Amino acid sequence: MADAEERDRQDSVGAWAKKYHFASRALIESILREHDLGPTQWYVLHRLVNVGPTLQRDLGQLLRVERATLSGVVATLVRKGLVDQQPDAVDQRQRLLSVTQAGRTLWDGLPDPVGLTLAVSFVGADEADLAVTRRVLQEATRRLEEHLAGPDASATSA
Repeated sequence: MADAEERDRQDSVGAWAKKYHFASRALIESILREHDLGPTQWYVLHRLVNVGPTLQRDLGQLLRVERATLSGVVATLVRKGLVDQQPDAVDQRQRLLSVTQAGRTLWDGLPDPVGLTLAVSFVGADEADLAVTRRVLQEATRRLEEHLAGPDASATSA
């Protein structure tokens, strides 16, 4: 009985979502490794290139990265000359991040690791199946986030 339960657990939607996450992250990391970047560094550059200068505090919230982790990532990008970090004009305690010319040049030569991962992952997949999968995972994610936020969150977001 315990073996059957373990097999069911390993074949659950959650288990497959986790396996997909790990496999896709491994592919993204292998693509970026050739360019001396990590996934979080890539996402920071993505934001700065596509949206523009961003407060470091806001970037941490957007990427759901701890402040200390983001500080290390930003320090590395600044050291590499890819990102500029200046005090914000309105609040000197905040740091405004922007991409440098070297960062933009690197970005222009980078492959899109997310696009490549999606292309490999879902080649030949049925669009209707993908739509169902997307809806199920969106709803499951929403429920988890509401649960984490506490009992008052579900009442205000309904």
